[in-house]
Amino acid sequence: MSEISESVDPSTVTPKPVVWQWAVSAVLVSLITALGTTRDFYYSSMASPFLSVALLSAFVILMVLRRSWADLLIASAGALLLGGFDVGILRFPNGAASWFSFLGMSSFAVLGLRAIWTQNRDERKVLIAAFLPAALFVGSDYMASTLLDITEKLHPKVLDLYLLSFDFSLRYPISFATGKLLLTWPALRFVCMLFYIGLPLPLALVFAAKLRQGVNRAMPVMLAFLVTGPVGVFFYNLIPGIGPSHLVGAMFPLNPPPIHDIMRLKLESVLMPPGPRNAIPSLHMAWVLLVWWASRGLASWIRVVALAFVGFTILATMGIGEHYFVDLVVAFPFALMVAAACSYTVPLSNPKRLAALLWGTLAMAAWFTMLCFAGKFFWISAVIPWTLAAATVGVSVLLEARLQAALEMKVPATTPASAPLLTAPDIREMAHHA
Repeated sequence: MSEISESVDPSTVTPKPVVWQWAVSAVLVSLITALGTTRDFYYSSMASPFLSVALLSAFVILMVLRRSWADLLIASAGALLLGGFDVGILRFPNGAASWFSFLGMSSFAVLGLRAIWTQNRDERKVLIAAFLPAALFVGSDYMASTLLDITEKLHPKVLDLYLLSFDFSLRYPISFATGKLLLTWPALRFVCMLFYIGLPLPLALVFAAKLRQGVNRAMPVMLAFLVTGPVGVFFYNLIPGIGPSHLVGAMFPLNPPPIHDIMRLKLESVLMPPGPRNAIPSLHMAWVLLVWWASRGLASWIRVVALAFVGFTILATMGIGEHYFVDLVVAFPFALMVAAACSYTVPLSNPKRLAALLWGTLAMAAWFTMLCFAGKFFWISAVIPWTLAAATVGVSVLLEARLQAALEMKVPATTPASAPLLTAPDIREMAHHA
């Protein structure tokens, strides 16, 4: 839609608008409108705090990629129209989560229409690279509950006693102490929950910022974000866990079991009521690690946001009782394994990528084996679990830095001309097509 300067290569410019552009635009707007006004989708997704933030991630991508006041106004107007229809006419419940969803779905429409109507082929490539992965990520979040339901049905019994035993072998109940901290400081708990629920936003932020540097730099990052969920669910089935607050109930977090009682505890699977078996590895921790690692080389404020999500996610995951300390430790090699597997721009034969992939995979296997079959080994001395945890985190961080160095050498940073700021002629052109 933007005017192309004379310096632009004519081979990158598409012809004037044709029938297919009008047809695809109509289909796109119709699909988003139909989905946004469907009662089942509204109640299951648009009114959900978690999924509404996933939808809002499209707005973050649009703003970072385009940096356009016109796109902001158009996306906001679309959100008002959709929200007015759903809340005012269809009488759907009105809430903050719903308005996040309205803005996100409107942003999807703007991204799609931008990709359809731009006259620059390179710009279209970038916009499509933004639109499709963002849609897939929202779809992945939508399907996550289904995968977790399957895991829950497959494992009525959980192995939480094994995870609890490791945590207490440290001689300090970290998850209980973190829970007590958040209970003592309600404001801190509130902030932690905001970061916990807002996870899709830094994913979108870093992906869009990477996309401005080049498609080849962004796609491995988004691929890692996408596969983390389903791969993580696979590991949930190896050691199904439900979290300390569910295991001990009202005892969490103020009344942790005595350490000497846990030392003599018989490790076995226990039958638990329905609930997600999603303790180890902590995917929240894995995702924020991937965000932090991928933010290297981006603007300082993005790095600060990424680091804040790492810190508050550590507090939130344990503080609300959904995860044990060991879940977060194992998230490090898990995230490294995913990052290395998705770094397709670097040959698998590259020693740095291969080392990261092998360490991540073998460390995961070692942890799962030790937790299941060598639980008493951790109790010999507190030095053993602390050393293993520190070594796992330290080696994972070191190998990730080497992997990142290999990625930087293979795909140098470039700022594509395919994501320009909107100009006055663009606005006139958009108004003309509207």
